[in-house]
Amino acid sequence: MQLSQADHRSSPPLVAIPRDYNAAHDLLARNAGRAGKTAFIDAASGATLTYGELEDQAHRFANALRAQGFAPESRVMLAMLDTTEWPVAFLGCILAGVVPVAANTLLTAKDFDFMLRDSRAQGLIVSQALWPAFEDIVGSVASLRTVILAGTDELQGKLALAPMVKGADASKTVAATGSDDACFWLYSSGSTGTPKGTVHLHSHLVQTAELYGRAVLGIREDDVVFSAAKLFFAYGLGNTLTFPMSVGATAVLLPGRPTPEQVFAILRKHQPTIFYGVPTLYAALLADAGRPKKSELKLRVCTSAGEALPAQIGRKWSAEYGCDILDGIGSTEMLHIFLSNRPGQVRYGTTGQAVPGYQLRIVADDGHECGDGEIGELQINGPSAALFYWNNRAKTKATFAGEWTRSGDKYTRDADGYYTYGGRSDDMLKVGGIYVSPFEVEASLMTHASVLEAAVIGVADTDELVKPKAYVVLKAGQVASAADLQQHVKGQLAPYKYPRWIEFVPELPKTATGKIQRFKLRGAAGL
Repeated sequence: MQLSQADHRSSPPLVAIPRDYNAAHDLLARNAGRAGKTAFIDAASGATLTYGELEDQAHRFANALRAQGFAPESRVMLAMLDTTEWPVAFLGCILAGVVPVAANTLLTAKDFDFMLRDSRAQGLIVSQALWPAFEDIVGSVASLRTVILAGTDELQGKLALAPMVKGADASKTVAATGSDDACFWLYSSGSTGTPKGTVHLHSHLVQTAELYGRAVLGIREDDVVFSAAKLFFAYGLGNTLTFPMSVGATAVLLPGRPTPEQVFAILRKHQPTIFYGVPTLYAALLADAGRPKKSELKLRVCTSAGEALPAQIGRKWSAEYGCDILDGIGSTEMLHIFLSNRPGQVRYGTTGQAVPGYQLRIVADDGHECGDGEIGELQINGPSAALFYWNNRAKTKATFAGEWTRSGDKYTRDADGYYTYGGRSDDMLKVGGIYVSPFEVEASLMTHASVLEAAVIGVADTDELVKPKAYVVLKAGQVASAADLQQHVKGQLAPYKYPRWIEFVPELPKTATGKIQRFKLRGAAGL
């Protein structure tokens, strides 16, 4: 299929990576002249890790794994809070040729049990604070032979990461890996089913760092960065580890939840120049009465991903802090952002243009490539696409179609190559035979002064015809009636798009990444 002109405009040559290549060695070697510079700061404990300490500890941990009998390509699950031990463990595994499997720390014991068994992990590194979720399951996982506790120096009958690293050989041996070797796994959020083990290569980390981190974000050595998304997320891994390490910047870590209070405390104390957030967090930050003034911060660029950023949130943030939010979209499958707004070229209400090095197309239900203004599924061709889903051939074939990766997101593209989000493919509504994007209705509702958040699903009326229904969270102290909100939407969108029913709720169900789980709302509605 021939690519559209918009795709060709955004497709420069890819980053050249040698065949013999180790991603951790590359990231550490880039900072050989910055041994005394702070690489990571733990905002909770105040602990810091310089680039020199990181290199030493990562190599020591690699040697400790070898001493424990971990062979190249064996897998070790990381269920760790965002502390300075996380990059040591992750990079140490890769230096040893061991494949780290980063686990979402917000999941349940049932999820952890599934991922340990599915990945056939031989090792587990778990933060002491998370150990209760693993204590009753690790003994029954046949593949698991070594458990290492992080966040403690006490052995408690088990290996502890800190003394293990301290006592290990300091020699710097790098596993003989290749750019096309499996490097690490990330599990999908599982928001619509069982989590999927997504296998990424050594080349993928640096590709995202060069093509998005440097070419779009413009990250520099003098930046201090802070990401609300955790390291175990694809978004957070690039934000906090790969991008800053690729240029020698400093990253601030937060082990706990990124509440508005915690985020503002970090922005004030550590003065990040780059902040990575998600739409729901930006809305909460702007609604917080204790938010700082522009003069208190040093932000020069912000990003958003996870869900499309409502235009009014972006405009309000920009007006208040003099700093645009670069809204973009990425995925676990593509590792990071492949479609994004760019500094100086932001169009709020859109997800921007293709990231250099990635080609995009929009495909209709019947398989033809859509023209400008036509809605269809967004598909991506780029150098960071995952190899496959582990142990899941059917879903691999459904998602990875040759050189193209199916996003499952509906989009339209304009003549300038800007893409506008239309909702998830399985969330789209057909009202009167016409597609209606739930996100469009949600965005309209959120322009009402009383609305904090909104989610829209399709519900059948008495004639069994599908119509939009909205679930709305109001701002603290605000009131609004269903009729008020319906009239508000009618004033902005085509009449058939307004929500026929509005239910006011205290909160919306979300994934750990902040994405609204509309399937749960459909389930609550008996759909």
